[in-house]
Amino acid sequence: MNTPPTIFVLLIIIVLLVVISSSEADHSHGSNDCQRFCKGDSVPYPFGFSQGCKIQLNCSDNGEKRIGEFLVNNITSTSIFINLPAKCNRSIESIKPLFGSHYGLTWNNSLLLQDCTSSRVNGCVIPMSFVENRVVDVQDCKIPNKNDSLSCFSKNSDTDIMNFNAVKGTSCKLLFASIALDSVNSFQFQRLELGWWLNGSSNMSCDRNANSMHVTLPEGKTGVRCFCNEGFHGDGFLAGSRCRKAIAEMLRKSMAFLLTRATLLLLGIIFGAVLMVILTFLCHVVRRRSTCLKNRMSAKRLLCETGNSSVALYPYKEIEKATNGFSESRRLGTGAFGMVYEGKLFNDELVAIKKIKHRDNNSIEQVMNEIKLLSSVSHPNLVRLLGCCIEQGEQILVYEFMPNGTLSQHLQRERGKGLPWTIRLTIASETAKAIAYLHSAMNPPIYHRDIKSSNILLDFNFKSKVADFGLSRLGLIETSHISTAPQGTPGYVDPQYHQNFHLSDKSDVYSFGVVLVEIITAMKVVDFTRPQTDVNLAALAVDRIGKGCVDDIIDPFLEPNRDAWTLYSVNKVAELAFRCLAFHSDMRPSMMEVAEELEQIRRSGWATMEENTFASSVVSSCSSPYNGSESLGSVTSKKGGGVGSQRLFLPQKIDDNLESMEEEEEKESSPVSVQDPWFSEQSSPSTNSLLGNVVR
Repeated sequence: MNTPPTIFVLLIIIVLLVVISSSEADHSHGSNDCQRFCKGDSVPYPFGFSQGCKIQLNCSDNGEKRIGEFLVNNITSTSIFINLPAKCNRSIESIKPLFGSHYGLTWNNSLLLQDCTSSRVNGCVIPMSFVENRVVDVQDCKIPNKNDSLSCFSKNSDTDIMNFNAVKGTSCKLLFASIALDSVNSFQFQRLELGWWLNGSSNMSCDRNANSMHVTLPEGKTGVRCFCNEGFHGDGFLAGSRCRKAIAEMLRKSMAFLLTRATLLLLGIIFGAVLMVILTFLCHVVRRRSTCLKNRMSAKRLLCETGNSSVALYPYKEIEKATNGFSESRRLGTGAFGMVYEGKLFNDELVAIKKIKHRDNNSIEQVMNEIKLLSSVSHPNLVRLLGCCIEQGEQILVYEFMPNGTLSQHLQRERGKGLPWTIRLTIASETAKAIAYLHSAMNPPIYHRDIKSSNILLDFNFKSKVADFGLSRLGLIETSHISTAPQGTPGYVDPQYHQNFHLSDKSDVYSFGVVLVEIITAMKVVDFTRPQTDVNLAALAVDRIGKGCVDDIIDPFLEPNRDAWTLYSVNKVAELAFRCLAFHSDMRPSMMEVAEELEQIRRSGWATMEENTFASSVVSSCSSPYNGSESLGSVTSKKGGGVGSQRLFLPQKIDDNLESMEEEEEKESSPVSVQDPWFSEQSSPSTNSLLGNVVR
């Protein structure tokens, strides 16, 4: 078999070609006193980057070749092409470095000049519309007025190279841009052509196998360029690589047969390698498709097991089309476990699409279990899972779309001017019911772990729907808590959960207590612009509510519409939030108790207070931005019971109810326990301590 000798001969030929090419390259670099390399790129003789070179260029740190500050775009056997971006207020003097001893501007250039005392220079005018269509951004200025014109400096001359004094001698002061005529007779805007040459005669400069070209210079001088004859290669200069026969061509003619066989052999090897790559790719595609089909079947099986026919299985292509390829313009936000996008399905239904992040190799099984869990959850105040997609290595969940954004956006005035107290209270009650459902109605219970105002979504009618509960932890029926690494959003995290890694339903109660404080105050949960002791909203609220100073933190938006019932319900919600924020989880109410109490506050039957005209003024012992300077007498003497001091009035009927409520609360023996002690004289956060002293 002759294959091994053929390969051996081929290797010898390749080595010879490399050696010959290297020797030619070494010769082509001329003398050692001229450095011709710039960051791995070389230039031919007579160009270089050191003082020993005939035509010296600059090599920048990023490998750009320059003459002075001007970027060299290309070097040919006759020309150097320079980039000249359009620029206002550039003096003609700035292009003087382009007129060197061995190079200069050719008359193929047309210089576009500004600030000319004469409207025409050499009879050439360029309309500004021509420039406007070719310039996107002009340095140091805006596009000049399109009705203006630029003077063009271009003329026929007996010389090949332009004289700088001729340019400077025009009636213009500024150089805006240039137009160069290249070798194919096309105009290149913002480009300059420099001709180059060497001094001396052709006999002294050019190789015997080269032809010479004379370059006519200003002031009657001449220069020379050298070109190798056909069949030779090199730069043609005696001081350069001269002109030599093409060695590669000689080897091709003498070893055509061997090269042909070697080429066929290489083609066979390449074909075999390509075939192997194709087969490997096909196997990968088949295996991936098989995995996708397996995942789809597994998803279908889980959906069938749940018996929930309303959860659909979407193809990946439909999800991709619905989100415009998961475009950034469609992104609604970033959740704890993935990106959420707005999508429009084929039936024009708007949906929210969550693309889940990859967590580990078993994440597909976890997502399958989450789909099964979510599809079994059904509550009017939980965001509904519409479907899923398990394809293309992606795990995607599709939810109903909530057009009114999040509660956080409304409280922070990012959407709308603010929410009335009745809507806030309804949102709080509905949210509490949803969380209580997850804790009490589900078996095993679901602990949300990330209750916050940005996870409470609002529909067209501002109905509350809790989101991001699908990736929560399942509670164990046998135990009261789960040990897990702390997760959640700063400002909402249960301090005991963060300290002991004990996850329970009371962790969600604490987070919901923070949300209640947000609803009352519309403050940020963590705000470093507040005093250091008040950065954390939960700590701020516990302090103010504990002192009976709820007025200090009530959202000013609620003030103009505050009545007696609003004052009462705000303080009752504040009291409930205080108990939810207790440091010890055992002292916090359950979510079922929270939901029931909020519903009682919402349905407290204050509709009849419009019929009452007699009221009592609520006076707070705390300093508040809403405390007036008027006396109680002046307040109650206002016509119609006006609120001169911004304090609100309780009807007599309400006052009596409060007395009975206070008596019942005084009988209770277990006060609410929090980190900080009460600052009022009362032993528990009774309605009286939170409302202040009711003046009758």
